[in-house]
Amino acid sequence: MQIHKQESRSSQRGATSWQRPFIVMMFLSSVILFSNCRTTRQVSQNATQPSPTPSPASTFDGQRAFEHVRKQVEFGPRPAGSAELAKAKDYIAGQLHSFGVNVSTDEFAPQTPIGVRKMVNITGEIPGESSEVIIISSHYDTKLYKEFTFVGANDGGSSTGALLELARVIAASGKKPRFTYRFVFFDGEEAFCEGWDECKNNGEPDHTYGSRRYVSQLKQANELKKVRALILLDMVGYKELIFGRDKALSAPWLLDIIWGTAREMGFAKNFAPFDEGVGSDDHEPFVLEKIPSADIIQISTYPFWHKPGDTLDKISPESLKIVGDVVLLSLPRIEQRLSESNGG
Repeated sequence: MQIHKQESRSSQRGATSWQRPFIVMMFLSSVILFSNCRTTRQVSQNATQPSPTPSPASTFDGQRAFEHVRKQVEFGPRPAGSAELAKAKDYIAGQLHSFGVNVSTDEFAPQTPIGVRKMVNITGEIPGESSEVIIISSHYDTKLYKEFTFVGANDGGSSTGALLELARVIAASGKKPRFTYRFVFFDGEEAFCEGWDECKNNGEPDHTYGSRRYVSQLKQANELKKVRALILLDMVGYKELIFGRDKALSAPWLLDIIWGTAREMGFAKNFAPFDEGVGSDDHEPFVLEKIPSADIIQISTYPFWHKPGDTLDKISPESLKIVGDVVLLSLPRIEQRLSESNGG
């Protein structure tokens, strides 16, 4: 641009007096023409670029979900079998009751590497037009550490807070859902040993105690076929929210619906296409029984996983709302897919 300006000024110095007005007029005309062309191109480009789809209105309240996380953190570390987790259990059940959701609890006492531990799964249920079930779940225990205080604001706390708010919103809608919804809070997801697969108990894993118990009960009651899909939430509240896709165990069609919904809502940067590389989680016992499952989890990009820094200041109400809105808008699409599959 500077070179072009210098050449124009040099040409104007050599012009005669009668030429100067003509040159000025031509120069101004060129500037106006260039400006109009540029504006036309910009309008044309903008017209061909779709505007981001605004997030639809939702009654999911990110601040309410955040307060549920705060309450859990105030109880302190909540490993399976602890008095603090018993307080969290009472809080979760009490909240579900206040939403008008049917609540049941299942107490069991598995053998663990540190002895027998009392555990409790909590289930809230909203009956639908069909007795077939969609489960939305979270674990509510935190990993046991003796070396430092671990309150698990994100790992256990955030997904539990989001799940409670999802239950409230669906219960408050006043509409009977197409499928029966269960909101399941698993106990004993975390391993007692340091490593996930470090210890075994008579050949059984030292983790996913609650989800394995839940699936075993479904089998005993011959109800596995009633469960049509599982959505697992785990570590969903980080301020810098970004999920990869669990390609190892999650059903691709479920991920496609959830990630596609997020993209349409303008949250493509939060639900990214990279492979999260989750491995085992509470959805695995369901996957082994051929129940389509999806794990929504941020682990590889969460720097405070299983560290003392997993505290309330890492959690954002805005992140919780993004997750809640995406799940809520995905559910009718999941219902439609399941209805069209005729039980497949």
